[in-house]
Amino acid sequence: MGETHQSEAGVHKLTHSINGRAVEGTSDRYGDVFNPALGKVSARVPLASATEVDAAVAAAKTAFPAWSETAPIKRARVMFKFKELLDRHHDELAELITREHGKVLSDAKGEVMRGIEVVEFACGIPNLLKTDFTDQIGGGIDNWNLRQPLGVVAGITPFNFPMMVPCWMFPVAIACGNTFVLKPSERDPSASLRIAGLLKEAGLPDGVFNVVHGDKVAVDALLAHPDVTALSFVGSTPIAEYIYTEGTKHGKRVQALGGAKNHLVVMPDADLDQAVDALIGAAYGSAGERCMAISVAVAVGHIADELIERLTPRVKSLKIMNGMESAAEMGPLVTAAHHAKVTGYIDAGEKAGAKLVVDGRGFKAQGHEDGFFIGGTLFDDVKTDMTIYREEIFGPVLCVVRVPDFASAVELINRNEFANGVSCYTTDGGVARAFSRQIQIGMVGINVPIPVPMAWHSFGGWKKSLFGDHHAYGEEGVRFYTRYKSIMQRWPDSIAKGAEFTMPVAK
Repeated sequence: MGETHQSEAGVHKLTHSINGRAVEGTSDRYGDVFNPALGKVSARVPLASATEVDAAVAAAKTAFPAWSETAPIKRARVMFKFKELLDRHHDELAELITREHGKVLSDAKGEVMRGIEVVEFACGIPNLLKTDFTDQIGGGIDNWNLRQPLGVVAGITPFNFPMMVPCWMFPVAIACGNTFVLKPSERDPSASLRIAGLLKEAGLPDGVFNVVHGDKVAVDALLAHPDVTALSFVGSTPIAEYIYTEGTKHGKRVQALGGAKNHLVVMPDADLDQAVDALIGAAYGSAGERCMAISVAVAVGHIADELIERLTPRVKSLKIMNGMESAAEMGPLVTAAHHAKVTGYIDAGEKAGAKLVVDGRGFKAQGHEDGFFIGGTLFDDVKTDMTIYREEIFGPVLCVVRVPDFASAVELINRNEFANGVSCYTTDGGVARAFSRQIQIGMVGINVPIPVPMAWHSFGGWKKSLFGDHHAYGEEGVRFYTRYKSIMQRWPDSIAKGAEFTMPVAK
């Protein structure tokens, strides 16, 4: 399991977790982990070289034969115990997330819960791995199929959900009989180390789950490693495309979830109070650092003016403060570099001619003046050729685009290169049905602002929001982390004498 060691002025030195033990970095390269509300370094995380990656993969490879042959019900019992420990340490994990990511504590608790739900799904692995059997397909032959684990698999996860997104991957992978190497974000790595400790406490054998911190060096080492059979990734589209291209080039199975530009359509007949509430929560929750955040409101027809009128005071009155405070509605951005990037997008939108209704630049949280805070920002009259529309900002910036009718809204959204999530607010069942069928997006909400599927369904977008054939977790996850095998069997006393030169068929 991973550990932290106290160093200068309250700054902890983190470790990797390899083969069930804390392993200190050997590369002499470290990254800073910040408390974004304070703007101060809280920990130092080792950035792995290929040596640490090799050690983690070797441990996983050694553990694979015994773990893959462990009965699914016994693997499920480990997941049940792990789930019990997650319940017990729910608040602790949420606090780790808030202190390193910045999201408000209630949001962090929700993230932990969504991770737990995938673990609950993985507890059903004996049933999920059941397969089909056909008796007597012909000539004394029976036919059945198996789903068998792949081997060593890896996950590369982003900063915005340091608990939930890893849980999209490793519970299903491990329950299916694989062994796992996790490369979490180096910006908020502590939750992954705590997960490693809880898995060990749950009885998971050493080497089945390993955590290696790092940057591109570690990622490239996993991509090239001959003993890594599959890779799961969540992050930006350019990196997702790189992971998919490089991973498949090396013969690996890859699912790489990329970026998003999620729209919420407000129809003229929508319940405007509900739509405004939805936009405030979905655009500014977690400071917009969600791949399912709503970053574009598509106002249809005459509703646009009233929508802006209702949104403006709500954006201005957002309670922005340290996420550990119970009254907080929005916390800081994750790093100073990301703060500068989001500020640059606001600058670009203003220069491009979008109407800046609420400007979040220059915001300072009282008592946390050094924190990476930015205020909620609202643009109106945004055009589709503007950078703030085309690119994923990943911050608390909502763009309002005006269109004349429903058909124009659908055409605008379908033309976008991203296709992760979308929502439509309407009271018209016919509009809702048409929208659900015509929209070319992977996850659709009708009067639901953030349509993240539950654990027994699967998560994933279309177009440049997903590279690969499988969505994440759920039954899609079981398919991704297993190989399908067909077996045909006949016993000697039913075999006809003489060679057979024709294709076998039922007789």
